[in-house]
Amino acid sequence: MVGGSPAIRLVRRLVPSLAASRETVLIVGETGTGKELLARALHARSPRSAGPFVAHNMAATPIELAESIFLGHARGAFSGAASEHPGLFEQADHGTLFLDEIDSFPLPLQPKLLRVLEGGSIQRIGACAERKFDVRVIAASAVDLGPCVAAGAFRADLYYRLRQLEVELPPLRERQGDIAILVRRFLDDIGRETGVAPRVDPAAMSRLLGHSWPGNVRELRNVVRAAAVMAGLDPIRCEHLSRALRTDARPDPQNAGSLRSREMRHILE
Repeated sequence: MVGGSPAIRLVRRLVPSLAASRETVLIVGETGTGKELLARALHARSPRSAGPFVAHNMAATPIELAESIFLGHARGAFSGAASEHPGLFEQADHGTLFLDEIDSFPLPLQPKLLRVLEGGSIQRIGACAERKFDVRVIAASAVDLGPCVAAGAFRADLYYRLRQLEVELPPLRERQGDIAILVRRFLDDIGRETGVAPRVDPAAMSRLLGHSWPGNVRELRNVVRAAAVMAGLDPIRCEHLSRALRTDARPDPQNAGSLRSREMRHILE
């Protein structure tokens, strides 16, 4: 987790303790704040690091396939089941199962997930015997689940089962002091990939620092990487940034009329 803000320093301090624990972790943060990055860091620092890290987006779980996805199925369990298929918990055995967007998981399926978490075993669809598993679950939500529970949109018992340990990742707009650090990291990454380290001129950096970043770190990274492509070997200037960041920017008198600048604006818009 890159940054020097108090919130990010706290998360970094918590990582060793969270990684060493067997308890379920709930990571809360807006989209793009680095929830999966943190989950992978916890796995990598844990005693389970040699095991698999399996990530699944709960919002992409069709109700009719959920049991097969999570529990797996035996051969011939239903039409089209031509072979055995292990579910997510078996795939992640002795490792970590990351359940992203847990807030989007359909309410009718939540009791099934709770039952598996509580029991520590699964029974494949069409199979007779249960299978034990040893999995550490990390869940992530883009919203605070507390109000969802109060509104009846999320089961309270599942919420408390997932929230044995909780970490909140702040949005980038609440830690603007980290923006310059992140930009430098992204530029260094580009330099390692291409052999050429891009630079950002002061006006463009001012735009980056002043943006609200609704897409958080992911949006910042994408903007910086796109601007570096547009700038080529030149320093990154305002004209190379996305339209959202150029809305109030004054044109660069040295480049506003160049063919390259006009081409850049056309591509970005």
